[in-house]
Amino acid sequence: MISKRLTRALLAAPLAFTLALTACGGSGSDDRTGDSDGDAAGTGSSSASFPVTINHAFGGTTIQTAPTRVVTWGWGSADAAIALGVVPVAIPFQSYGGDKNGVLPWIAQKLTALGAATPTVLPETQEPPVEEIAAANPDLILAPYSGIDKEQYDLLSAIAPTVAYPKEAWATPWRDVVTTVGTALGKKAEADALLADFDKLLAQKAGEHPELAGKTVAMVWDSAGTFYVYKEADARVEFALDLGMKGAASVNELGTAESPFYFTLSYEKLDKLTSDVLVSFATTQAEQDTFLASKSAKTMPQVQNGTVASLVGAEFIASVSPPTALSVTWGLDKYVAALAAAAAKVGA
Repeated sequence: MISKRLTRALLAAPLAFTLALTACGGSGSDDRTGDSDGDAAGTGSSSASFPVTINHAFGGTTIQTAPTRVVTWGWGSADAAIALGVVPVAIPFQSYGGDKNGVLPWIAQKLTALGAATPTVLPETQEPPVEEIAAANPDLILAPYSGIDKEQYDLLSAIAPTVAYPKEAWATPWRDVVTTVGTALGKKAEADALLADFDKLLAQKAGEHPELAGKTVAMVWDSAGTFYVYKEADARVEFALDLGMKGAASVNELGTAESPFYFTLSYEKLDKLTSDVLVSFATTQAEQDTFLASKSAKTMPQVQNGTVASLVGAEFIASVSPPTALSVTWGLDKYVAALAAAAAKVGA
């Protein structure tokens, strides 16, 4: 389901999800799983919550009554709905981190825990598959973290009320995705409670690893000859800051207006990207090893000092790039361990 923009975003932003962004470009396959014909959504929604209007980049969407047939598009909204007990009737195919049917592991686990069937998985396309979405007969389409444009939004809105991203494509903070989905489903209180639990968990992890406190971090992805650096606006960086780390000043000093959440950096300037900890994303260990062994990487002080946190593997990267209402805990322990191991070497 990942568009080229999302891929750049992952790569270039959380994916990996958004490398995923890169690695996740749509292929047009039509794998599907399950048949969610029943009214899967709406459990526990409060009638007092409706009507509700959600403002976004293309205007405002009013949801008159509690939705019962929800379709999700993009990243994270399916996770948020399912975390709130609402199983969509159709979800996007996720090639980066997903199984052969395009279902992410944390979604599959949660569906099993709920005793729910896998929703229809939409075709893996760069643009919303309008015909298939219409065939799901939705009464709400959620795309708060996606790359839909105005024309696509209008097409989707002709099918059902559609919620887009607040300002920019692929740039919605992961917490805002949860809040937006909760509001649209009449479950804002539940969404707020879920986020409060996450905040407590992140605070707990930060307390368990004081070596992270105040350490500066830069996050990068070396992909197919292009070196991506993520800005603080990127959700994956935000996730590290939640654990007590700080954004590296060099990221702001070297950054360009290429994107709100990432920029590309020439290999000749890698030595100027200084930080206490360097987080390096890679889909495979071979990819990571190749980067770290390169002449340009060896000019980086973090590589020289051994303060590199290697985040390797599609599932792992997708779980934190950016995190979602279901994935935030799925890879958290491994993520914190990688950061802490690198941070512990700073100044050693």
